[in-house]
Amino acid sequence: MSAADQGTQGAERTLGQLVATATAEMSALVHDEIALAKAELRQDVKRAGIGGAAISVAGVLALFSLPVLSFAAAYGIHNLGLGLAWSFLIVGVAFLLIAGVAALFAVSKFKKVKPPERSIASVKQTAAVVGTVKPHPRPFSDNAVGVARSSS
Repeated sequence: MSAADQGTQGAERTLGQLVATATAEMSALVHDEIALAKAELRQDVKRAGIGGAAISVAGVLALFSLPVLSFAAAYGIHNLGLGLAWSFLIVGVAFLLIAGVAALFAVSKFKKVKPPERSIASVKQTAAVVGTVKPHPRPFSDNAVGVARSSS
């Protein structure tokens, strides 16, 4: 066979070969879309994890500040003076300030979590391309061979 024969043979593929190629390409496209969505979601999950850890730290520090502030109030009432109670009060307020900073950090991380925009755009583009594809009509001929069906 010459190169010209192979070129024309490659251009005239059978319907089965075309369907197999189209199926393989659609499968690869779907797998690529899923991989893109996973990559984008992985980034957002990481940001959400950092934000969740920061909000947890804020909650723990706020929880730890309650006993400290309680002891400060108790010692303050008992002593009615400046001394150990003020120290407890200063530590309690410092914990609350740290908790507030951690909460602001967590909120900023949560605001950065976005939907997978590239995946959505890619899927919309693919759907638009696939939606414009129209099947080629087959020419109707009287010589077409019918399929015999058995009646059961």
